[in-house]
Amino acid sequence: MNARAIVAQAWEITRREPQLRRWGFASAFFATLFNAKLLVYQVWFVYSYFWENKPIGFFEDFELLYQVVPGWVFWTIVTALIILVIIEWLFPHFAKGAIIGLVAKSYNGEEIKGGLVLAVYNFFPLLAVHELLVLSGLSTTITLISLALRYGSVAAPFAIAAIVLTWIATNVVEFFWVFSEEAIVINKMGLRAAISKSIKLVISYLSHIFFLLMLLIVIMLRIVANALMVILVPGVVIGLGYLLTSFLSPLLSYSIMGLVGIAIIYAASYLFAYLEVFREAVWTITYLELKKYKELDIIED
Repeated sequence: MNARAIVAQAWEITRREPQLRRWGFASAFFATLFNAKLLVYQVWFVYSYFWENKPIGFFEDFELLYQVVPGWVFWTIVTALIILVIIEWLFPHFAKGAIIGLVAKSYNGEEIKGGLVLAVYNFFPLLAVHELLVLSGLSTTITLISLALRYGSVAAPFAIAAIVLTWIATNVVEFFWVFSEEAIVINKMGLRAAISKSIKLVISYLSHIFFLLMLLIVIMLRIVANALMVILVPGVVIGLGYLLTSFLSPLLSYSIMGLVGIAIIYAASYLFAYLEVFREAVWTITYLELKKYKELDIIED
């Protein structure tokens, strides 16, 4: 197994297959939109908590909206927002099955088709894997910490410490489960069998130093992408919103702020699409290569 060749092949597939990039773009767009909303909300909470000494309630934004718009407009906005959040939460899991399956087909020299079928038939197993590790996400962890600060009172420091420790432990577990999604999509394994297969592969080939370095580089690319999203999107949107409210009405200012935020997310999603597809291609190709080796716990077939 040549780590450099795997990375090169993954990047070649990412550049060569437009269908993969379309799935990657849609997944990155909805994921970035979801994370940006969570992070903008948390920035608002941090400002109210540390600078105004008056932390906002969990639904205070909806209360403010209800006071400034007609009732039918309020319920239209709330309904649309709920539907959008559900789509943003679920679609990345939907797209992941298509991305993994199409990468495997491209690597094996097969025709690149069937993305929708791969997405539909692998959706629920992939969703189950992710929800078992839901606390590994940075946005989820930040949201839980803010809830602990809001409602934890005296117990807040202990709750935050437990959340951070859980986040660290979950990320360690996620490292050992890294091939579970590929096992589900490529080999149609059940959840338990896929997790077991992933753990066995990671433990069996843990000594491949260059292989681990390649994995760390891929992980670092994703971290850099998330960090750019965390800094760029909320910062630009909130800064623009404060600037516009100084000479425009709040409703018009927030409307412009929302449109600019979506435009930034749309543009950033092109970058994230390449990174998302490339990351999945690396894991998928690595899984296919590792499967060629005999399992180390089997003496005789």
